Amino acid sequence: MNTTKVTVWNEFRHEKQNGKVQAIYPGGIHGAIAEALNRNPDIEARTATLDEPEHGLTEAVLDQTDVLFWWGHMAHGEVSDTVVERVQKRVLEGMGLIVLHSGHFSKIFRRLMGTNCSLSWRENDDKERLWNLQPGHPITEGIGRYLEIPRHEMYGERFDIPEPEKLIFISWYSGGEVFRSGCTWQRGHGKIFYFSPGHETYPVFHDPQIQRILLNAARWARPTVRIVDACPMVEPVEPSR
Repeated sequence: MNTTKVTVWNEFRHEKQNGKVQAIYPGGIHGAIAEALNRNPDIEARTATLDEPEHGLTEAVLDQTDVLFWWGHMAHGEVSDTVVERVQKRVLEGMGLIVLHSGHFSKIFRRLMGTNCSLSWRENDDKERLWNLQPGHPITEGIGRYLEIPRHEMYGERFDIPEPEKLIFISWYSGGEVFRSGCTWQRGHGKIFYFSPGHETYPVFHDPQIQRILLNAARWARPTVRIVDACPMVEPVEPSR
């Protein structure tokens, strides 16, 4: 069995500053996600956080990462540009990237998308229904026609992203909005999946169906190649005349 090595990155600030969030995620959002992934024998998940040296994303860590999960919200600006460039390079070489919820505004996602990645939002306990648009896709394996989150933050259109290569989920909210809540792209040799559920004051990452989607996404985004970027001068295949 090939093991997929996952690093779950989280800025880990809300859990330290907000008692409600700490009660929901006592080990941090990153800890909850890694724990769920590690229940599967083909996944080996570790964690990294903003306040670690180099944000926990050293060259050595990324060398051992097949898929990187990214959750950030209140401290996007504190992420080092050097680390962002390092992560971007690894994605282009083949590492998978799963961007969660408010990570839509992270430096790394905006850089890879090349757009503002802005959206509309409302924190008002809306019901969210995620419709499964790609029932045959590996990310939706084991997921039915839709799943529901009883109370969640609303994310609405317009979502300023490039046209997704695959639109996996679209969400409807009880306030009337819709949102492209599950999207995939490829950048270089790396696969990217943006998945919007996961606001810190709701126990979304404890939901078994959400955990199943994250597991599926880790397996889907696993590299098929790891090719270091280069611009070589090459000799002709056929003899020159």
